[in-house]
Amino acid sequence: MTNLSALWDHPDPHTYRTCVAPQDIDGLNHTNNTVYVKWCEQVAWSHSVHLGLDLERYRELDRAMVITHSEYDYLQASREGDEIVAGTWIVSWDQKLTMARRFQVIRLGDGATLLRAAMRFACIELSSGRPRRMPREFLSGYGPAVLGQSG
Repeated sequence: MTNLSALWDHPDPHTYRTCVAPQDIDGLNHTNNTVYVKWCEQVAWSHSVHLGLDLERYRELDRAMVITHSEYDYLQASREGDEIVAGTWIVSWDQKLTMARRFQVIRLGDGATLLRAAMRFACIELSSGRPRRMPREFLSGYGPAVLGQSG
């Protein structure tokens, strides 16, 4: 297999590795599209937790980043037993209310990119569900992870 770092669309992704399980397979004998959505959610949450912004911290701050838009480009199928790695990057933000992530899912066996995805997020106040500015903890937590930011 090719060097994995050479396959990523952007440098240094936060990654989540898994194996396609029997329950991931649909009637067409390949991984159901919803499983890719789940992998993107899992790698995004893992990244947030890695940055110190887990669900408990969201609740303490009464703030959360919620998905407002998502796009998925399914490029190739995966099958039961395939080992995959999902990667994510925060590619932009306005340092006030919104940020954007990109995702890439690669099959480890042959280095094929199976999916590319994009999500936009907005900061909300958990108690009201209304849009609110990002607290300083989000700025210091997410900021260093934004592509092109020096921290």
